[in-house]
Amino acid sequence: MNSEQSPLLPAGFRASGIACGIKDSGAPDLALFVSDMPCSSAGVFTRNRVYGAPVQVCRERVPAGHTRAVIINSGNANACTGERGLLDARWMTEVTAQNIGCEPSSVLVCSTGVIGHYLPRSSLAIGIPEVVEALSEQPDGFQLAARAMMTTDTVTKQSVREVAMGNGRVCISGAAKGAAMIAPNMATMLAVVMTDAVLSPETADAILRHAVDRSFNCISVEGHTSTSDTVLILANGRAGEGPAGDAQRDTLQTAINEVCEELAEAIIRDAEGADHFVTIDVQGLATRDEAFRIAKTIADSPMVKTAITGNDPNWGRIVSAAGYSGVELSERDMSLKINGTLIYEHGAPVEYDESALSAEMQTHRDVHIELQLAADGERVRFQTCDLTAEYVRLNSDYTT
Repeated sequence: MNSEQSPLLPAGFRASGIACGIKDSGAPDLALFVSDMPCSSAGVFTRNRVYGAPVQVCRERVPAGHTRAVIINSGNANACTGERGLLDARWMTEVTAQNIGCEPSSVLVCSTGVIGHYLPRSSLAIGIPEVVEALSEQPDGFQLAARAMMTTDTVTKQSVREVAMGNGRVCISGAAKGAAMIAPNMATMLAVVMTDAVLSPETADAILRHAVDRSFNCISVEGHTSTSDTVLILANGRAGEGPAGDAQRDTLQTAINEVCEELAEAIIRDAEGADHFVTIDVQGLATRDEAFRIAKTIADSPMVKTAITGNDPNWGRIVSAAGYSGVELSERDMSLKINGTLIYEHGAPVEYDESALSAEMQTHRDVHIELQLAADGERVRFQTCDLTAEYVRLNSDYTT
């Protein structure tokens, strides 16, 4: 990678973002990521059975070895729009392909925003050539693309890693959007991960799924799985290096995991109306799935989330949520800490300074919940936020 030319984008990638009139506010609403050469690509998508037209188009086109671009609009989800929505999504890829010089099947498409509205083709017909013309390998192009993906986000979300591989280095860069309707598998979120490493479509797919399971599928705002969730990976091989063995693959996997984890954390830290960022560590289970189910149940509990809003270390809500998670467990095995303070041990309460812990929760935005069932065993880290009156206000008022 030529870091002087593009310290944020892998070699051979360009990006841009513009306003084309989809959003009434005039904010940026059209983003484009392009590789100058064909990429191996893969994707992970929402498991909601009601899904947007772009999700269907992308599912048809990945994994693949010839992808060139991802075109993204915000302000309109192009979901629940029937056959016209599918035609519009495919049309977006056709116009993009014409402007960058490739086949439509080499372009992936994402949309995010309000459900049930048709895309304004007239605005996009003007905007797509403009966003292609604006493509840049410089950091500002990457920044503008990340901004154009945003809906109710308050900040852009980007992450970059570089790792040594073979006789050189490879770069991994990612951009994401998301602030609400966030739940595992996945959420109202989009993410594009790019790398100049050499990967086959099959390897890209396996690496991405591993990373998503430990990042975007381990976050929740309110448990609502969206129609548009998409995470894509593009690997163009420009660095000329790829994982030659298990050790190098582990190195690359770790770097991609870190990019996805950083983006996922940024989504929760930007959660709509949130006062607290909550990390839940569940450990000592026979399987990772069991630890995940307990952590997710705690994260999705309105009783737990509202207690945290009130700076209340209400441990009973946490352990009872674990109890209805569906995982076979014994209450006497459970121990619980909040912000490092032991408050429940082997199924019984422990004396602690409740007022001091509550004051700490009020003073600090981060809350750390640690639930342990055994000294050894599988562990999962899950991230969520509290549930505030401001969240309710935002989502009762919101229609873009």
